[in-house]
Amino acid sequence: MIPLVVTTLSPLYRPMPETPRGIIRMPAGQTVLLDPVSAGESRQIEVLDGVGRVLCPCEETQGMTLAFLQQNDRITTDRLCSEGVCIEALTSLSFVVHPESSDRGVCTVNEWTLQLLRIRHFKTAELRLQALFGLLVSRLGRRCGDWCTLSFRLSHERIAELIGTTRVTTTRLISKARQAHLLEVDSGPGTRVSPHLLSLVQEAS
Repeated sequence: MIPLVVTTLSPLYRPMPETPRGIIRMPAGQTVLLDPVSAGESRQIEVLDGVGRVLCPCEETQGMTLAFLQQNDRITTDRLCSEGVCIEALTSLSFVVHPESSDRGVCTVNEWTLQLLRIRHFKTAELRLQALFGLLVSRLGRRCGDWCTLSFRLSHERIAELIGTTRVTTTRLISKARQAHLLEVDSGPGTRVSPHLLSLVQEAS
């Protein structure tokens, strides 16, 4: 099993021992740091259950989001940051680390990175916000009655990072979207997105 270094990157951090099967289990809100691999080595993370966020641990990037992960997704860590990679559990998350990445499926990070970069090219912050939720719903959400649902919530600060604006602007845009019944965020852990928002994204593309 590849050594795992857990660092206190979240106020909800708790040490989580590995199970005999080598599965890493994390509660929502916990973040782990995986040490970088040595030259010539390779390893791959395979998500078994839950939703997680992959981020760069470098101080200069301030936790830049690289991808989101869900069940059956895989990432090859040696192709990412030279300082290692962090994984934040957006919901309860379990994954396993394979020492070799060959013949274990497609790494999803490149696709996510391209999609997140594309969002930055929408002309206004409002369109970028809509495009972000459209992407999250299409990749990680599900239809439930009159709404599409996400099983997790992102902070306004994190959304601001993803759409390239300030936290204040993000808060204002989310308030506007809620008043227009495009988003609903209640006291639970999830987010509800109106299908009408998705049509707005398609019209703007």
